[in-house]
Amino acid sequence: MSSLQDLFTHNRAWADQMERERPGFFTSLTKQQSPKYMWIGCSDSRVPANQITGLEPGEVFVHRNVANIVVHSDLNALSAIQFAVERLKVEHIMVVGHYGCSGVQAALEGARIGLADNWIRHIQDVRDRHRTLLEALQEKQRANALCDLNVIEQVVNVCVSTVMVDAWARGQKVTIHGWAFGVHDGLLQDLQMSVASTDSIEPLYRAAIEGVIAARS
Repeated sequence: MSSLQDLFTHNRAWADQMERERPGFFTSLTKQQSPKYMWIGCSDSRVPANQITGLEPGEVFVHRNVANIVVHSDLNALSAIQFAVERLKVEHIMVVGHYGCSGVQAALEGARIGLADNWIRHIQDVRDRHRTLLEALQEKQRANALCDLNVIEQVVNVCVSTVMVDAWARGQKVTIHGWAFGVHDGLLQDLQMSVASTDSIEPLYRAAIEGVIAARS
């Protein structure tokens, strides 16, 4: 229990420090959030959206799961996206993977975990779709390449969701971006997959895939 109590102690120290350094900080948080950004990222504890982007609490709406996957049957993810788009009126949705992702590595290896295998299967589908491209790379490059390819595929999944199809049909300005985070250096990489309309998905997808392979070859 001592470790849990430490969390409460640290929380109180943090709250006191914030109020000293920025009087009224918590009062401002009680106002309705109006973020411009949504972050769809991995549950990995090394990838905190606010800290990475330098955004304040209330400035980014976050959804996280193992390996930043967006599945059309996942009502949790789709509900979060719909809430962000239709209620919060976000302007940018970033799908962010990270190098050294255990979920991606498990998919690449075909490792068995248990119930989570059913979730990891979606990354294995990405692996299988791009098997020829991955096998042409040096082995040490394949995990990072699969991380990038997974992000690009998940961007497409967001784009073709009913939420985004409807949003773009009514003229709402929302752009979906594909990024990757380097745990080893703290830097975000733009995978050149930024989609703002249904018509632009296919050419951007092809160019982004080519960009990944060129960067890893």
